[in-house]
Amino acid sequence: MRRIGSLIAFFTLCITTIALAQTPAEFKGHTGLVFNVAFSPDGKTLATASFDNTVKLWDFSNGKELATLKGHTAPVYAVVFNKEGDLIATAGQDKTIRIWAKDGKFLRELKGHTEIVDSLAFSPDGKMLASGSADKSVRLWNADDGKEIKNLGSHNQSVYTVAFSPNGELLASGSNDTTIKIWEVKGQKEIKMIGTPPKEPEKPAPKKKEDKEKKKEEKKEEKKEEPKKIEIKDLPDVPEGITGVAFTPDNSQVMAVGFDKKLRFFSVADGKEIKKMPSTPDDLFGLALSRDGKFVATSGYGGSLRVYELASGKTVFSHHLKKMVTYCVQFTPDGKALVTGHEKDYAARVTPIQDGK
Repeated sequence: MRRIGSLIAFFTLCITTIALAQTPAEFKGHTGLVFNVAFSPDGKTLATASFDNTVKLWDFSNGKELATLKGHTAPVYAVVFNKEGDLIATAGQDKTIRIWAKDGKFLRELKGHTEIVDSLAFSPDGKMLASGSADKSVRLWNADDGKEIKNLGSHNQSVYTVAFSPNGELLASGSNDTTIKIWEVKGQKEIKMIGTPPKEPEKPAPKKKEDKEKKKEEKKEEKKEEPKKIEIKDLPDVPEGITGVAFTPDNSQVMAVGFDKKLRFFSVADGKEIKKMPSTPDDLFGLALSRDGKFVATSGYGGSLRVYELASGKTVFSHHLKKMVTYCVQFTPDGKALVTGHEKDYAARVTPIQDGK
């Protein structure tokens, strides 16, 4: 029995290896950097959003380009599929959201934001679309007719990311103001803020003549003294902008990444930090959960990739994409590889996940 089990495991590994070998290592065709990627629910179609103002749809199994979605007049920052896979939403620097059919046919345009639309998320039931923008607002839209349901409220700075909880009851938004806000979807209201936004700098009082003279004397004295050596053993955590958020499968925690180079977990109930992963080399731009809900991946601006086991927090994969500015990450539908978007060759790339480093 043990021998049979070993053979089954061996053949499973072979089949997986062959499947990845058939999938192209790169998806090329854009003329601008690839800022975001998304998979259709059935896993057959890969969408890539680019700064060439387009979104491309690809047959993921063989790399064939299926369609190019044209209509945005500026770089495209976000692309998402709905639950059924029959709608695609895109958004970007032209301040608009566009809805397309799965074959790439344009359906409608959603207007309301006054700055770049950085992030989109369909609700689990597919009825609503959430958006976050550089105009600081978080909005809900009717996915069927494109009408704005409500401007939920705003952060103090640009909103880089939005995500629904798996049960559809909550929406999380992350901002450059270093905070995460939790919104109640049914009540359409903010129920919690995680973190504290930085205070606005106070305007300095007009300097008096005697103050200037005093400052000059202090500087003269400083020059006479020997400079002191400052030894920094460890720096405390400093709040930084949030670039990605996602809920854990049980809806109880929200994960966040950002410019502090760490993956953090917060309790939805009380907003307290539960745990954090060690710092990565880069500012983190990408965050993704595997379809089975067992693993979470992060991608750094400088090409650092990490995969963690959600239950234990153990790092199961660590890799560096050398000399590749990396903007996003998604698990392949089978969870065996990561797809990332880049400046180099204006391509999306596939990196197989292997145990260990």
